[in-house]
Amino acid sequence: MPTPESNRDLETEIGTLLDELATVQSELLAVLRAKRANLATVDLAGLAETQVREEALARRLQDCQRRRTELLAEARQQGRQADSLGKLANLVSQGNSPKLRDRVKTAGTQMRLLQHESLSNWVLAQRALLHVSQLVEIIATGGRMQPTYGEGDSAHARGTLVNQEA
Repeated sequence: MPTPESNRDLETEIGTLLDELATVQSELLAVLRAKRANLATVDLAGLAETQVREEALARRLQDCQRRRTELLAEARQQGRQADSLGKLANLVSQGNSPKLRDRVKTAGTQMRLLQHESLSNWVLAQRALLHVSQLVEIIATGGRMQPTYGEGDSAHARGTLVNQEA
């Protein structure tokens, strides 16, 4: 049976977790924005640096996830059935701390913003890859577009850069 003391303990631990999560989310948002700028300007050194920072933040996010899982397991052992941090925050605060519930909502909003930034970076990287593949095709065909299907020599033409005969 949950006691007021166990409520305060869990509330404090949730607050600590949310503090760490908010810090990691803010830092990751800055890294993703820097990464997008590096992708747009083709700054390879900057991309390498952001990759190192991003990997460190990913490890910190994994620690937050592990701690969240532990808190939910601890709550279940105390007889509280909550399958999310938001539900657990509602249970332990029992209307006394809307600030904790607001922080959980803010963390969710920040996570959606991070997903949006990640998707933007992915789209930018995909477009860059498409551009590079088109350049390679132009180089390989000597700038002459060959029909994909057809009859005669034009359908079996080879790339002039790779298969040029002397």
